[in-house]
Amino acid sequence: MAPNFLEIIIPTFKLAARLSAAQRPNTSPPHEHPTRPVVHLNNKVAIVTGAGCHGSQDDLGNGSATAILLAEAGAAVLCVDRDLSFAERTAALINRNNNISSPGQTSLAVAVEADVTNPVDCKKITDHALSRFGRLDILINVVGVMGARGTAPDLDLDGWDAGLRVNVTSMMLMARYAVPAMLRNERTAERPVRGSIVNVGSVAGLRGGTPHLLYPTSKGAVVNMTRAMAVHHGRDGVRVNCVCPGMLYTPMMYRNGMSDEMREKRRQRSLLQTEGNVWDFAHAVRFLASDEARWITGAILPVDAGATAATSLSS
Repeated sequence: MAPNFLEIIIPTFKLAARLSAAQRPNTSPPHEHPTRPVVHLNNKVAIVTGAGCHGSQDDLGNGSATAILLAEAGAAVLCVDRDLSFAERTAALINRNNNISSPGQTSLAVAVEADVTNPVDCKKITDHALSRFGRLDILINVVGVMGARGTAPDLDLDGWDAGLRVNVTSMMLMARYAVPAMLRNERTAERPVRGSIVNVGSVAGLRGGTPHLLYPTSKGAVVNMTRAMAVHHGRDGVRVNCVCPGMLYTPMMYRNGMSDEMREKRRQRSLLQTEGNVWDFAHAVRFLASDEARWITGAILPVDAGATAATSLSS
């Protein structure tokens, strides 16, 4: 009796699978005991955009707090800001906190003046990391603006274009030059990750409900850009994740004169009924940037005390 279709095709599929597996490189560790993630960032180099500090250590923004935490974990940090004096304040805080003051010591942090909407400046930032520290391991894309106000019928078109360039295009431009620099890092079976990128989105990019069109649109783009980048660069050992902060109480909020009543309403919108600050954001970013998150890529992490986990609280 002639063999049926399944008797012919199934062995063929099995043979093809064996050949494919034989051709794939073995990136598993050559021993039986699993390795543990490293809990420090020693010998790592990070770029943080929007890392400027507008005032004292009590006036830190999301970028400056992130730069400080990365340095505390052992990384050398390039503090990037459009205003050099702001970047210098953050770098000075980091170096002072790490007892780096004499000219002969190697600074953990350096200030870089740059406009991340300009591709020339983005290349300059990456080149500075390579020339100063010899490598690049981490990119934190923090820069963002509220941008043009209003809805589709009435917003300013030039403001729309400018806002998208700051909130979305700048992250693409930084990755454009950072990824090739990360691919220069050695990749081994035990340390298969060459680099880590963390893009900063917002809970406004996860769902609707904000009064203006530009900000949630651009932050939603950041969320999906993160997923796309994770797919594009994962096989080369570059992880890409996104942190979406909720209604944190930051210098941007209290400098604009937020009332106590509004502050309390914001607090009550979360499941935990607590108020977050820049450190809550920065710790989440440092985790995703570090080896502790070595098996995480393409993730979108809300840091919002549960505000996006439910539409309302039960009574």
